[in-house]
Amino acid sequence: MTKLVDFHCHLDLYPDFEALVAESERSSVYTLAVTTTPRAWSRNKTVAAPTKHIRVGLGLHPQLVGSHGNEIELWESLVHETSCVGEVGIDAGPQYAKSLTDQKCIFTRILKACSTHGSKILSIHAVRSDSLVMDMMEEHLDLSSNIPVFHWFSGSPSEARRATALGCMFSINNRMLGGAKTETLLKAIPQDRMLTETDGPFTETNGRPSRPKDVSVCVENLAVALGRDRVAVQALILDNLKRVLNRVQVSTSAALPSGKSRV
Repeated sequence: MTKLVDFHCHLDLYPDFEALVAESERSSVYTLAVTTTPRAWSRNKTVAAPTKHIRVGLGLHPQLVGSHGNEIELWESLVHETSCVGEVGIDAGPQYAKSLTDQKCIFTRILKACSTHGSKILSIHAVRSDSLVMDMMEEHLDLSSNIPVFHWFSGSPSEARRATALGCMFSINNRMLGGAKTETLLKAIPQDRMLTETDGPFTETNGRPSRPKDVSVCVENLAVALGRDRVAVQALILDNLKRVLNRVQVSTSAALPSGKSRV
């Protein structure tokens, strides 16, 4: 049976973190467990280490730069340990305007570090900043050896086309589907650039925080939006994940959809 992909979930923010990791492993959901600060890296890495389907992203969330920006040196000291980076990016919403200059500085350092090490997959937060993020990636990120993945993309169709031209992927969650601009946006994103996510626990399924296995709902609704069979879309997402992983050189022991690459 084709497996599911949850390419952006905050597993460590659930009260039953370790149980949820075990549940996701039993469900065989390929899950990227993003973190919000590098201080969370050690515990997440330890809990996920025995699993075959969960890997951890090293993050420094832009919304936390105002309070945790001084952890960038710790982030830089850890980045060599992982092929996955996230959650990182720029939040230009009014609530975080005061830290925007610092966010740009932090994100620049993250992009440069990824370029230095290479073979990183970046799960990127961009709120009111899609064009800015792409400008910064063009200037500071080696796009030939790193793969940016826009998480919960909220830009315009033209920005989606620009991101596609830069080689970006897009992780799509159920909250993105069904809105007024969904059809136009999905037409601007090539299907071979699509991944799925929950962004749990910041989204809900059946009135409770979404869990990785709930990404099946996103697959079902994405299939409807694309006018395709659900099974075909689930297989498409898994094939897209394989291609992403096969583009980076990684060395951990995860069981992946193909035997060529691991993350």
